[in-house]
Amino acid sequence: MARRNLPEINAGSMADIAFLLLIFFLVATTMEVDGGIARKLPQKQPPNAPPPPKLKEKNVLEIAINRNDDLLIEGTQRADISEIKDIALEFIDNGGGEGNKGVGKCDYCQGGPDGVIDANSSDHPNKAVISLKSDRGTSYGAFIAVHDALGQAYTELRNRAAMERYGVSYQALVNQQKSDKSQKLRDKISAVKEMYPEIISEVEPTGN
Repeated sequence: MARRNLPEINAGSMADIAFLLLIFFLVATTMEVDGGIARKLPQKQPPNAPPPPKLKEKNVLEIAINRNDDLLIEGTQRADISEIKDIALEFIDNGGGEGNKGVGKCDYCQGGPDGVIDANSSDHPNKAVISLKSDRGTSYGAFIAVHDALGQAYTELRNRAAMERYGVSYQALVNQQKSDKSQKLRDKISAVKEMYPEIISEVEPTGN
């Protein structure tokens, strides 16, 4: 009996379809990217660099987070994460003295509750340093939550300053940069940042 030859299947079109599907999934699929905190790391100082200036104790707000995620303000005052923003606002906006670089008293600061200026708190926003200390056992969530609260405090102060000076919030000025690349807009944003510079110092974590 003669052997019958079976016709071959043309797989060329299947390869084309697989290739098109691969391109489709590469283009259409979104990949999750881990978020983080935007921070500019300090540059390495030369050996002959002058020592950093000494800070007055009242110009430093110490915030510590232990391994149990408990918060301690100035080494004695216990606080909740929900209170961090208000504590930072009062400290930064105190305006109890003169600023750095020949800057006089803060005429836009509103002080603490009811406008009261605390003689034992910061002199000026450009002198107000927030020192954040954590433990190696501190949870990532608690650390991020404190950073977020501090960021909210600076944003609120900058929004208020921009509204008073330009009639628009700081956040709106930043968003406007997406379509407006003018030097005038950049100058406005820089001016608001100079009024309330974000000065957060992260101390090396303690514990094992």
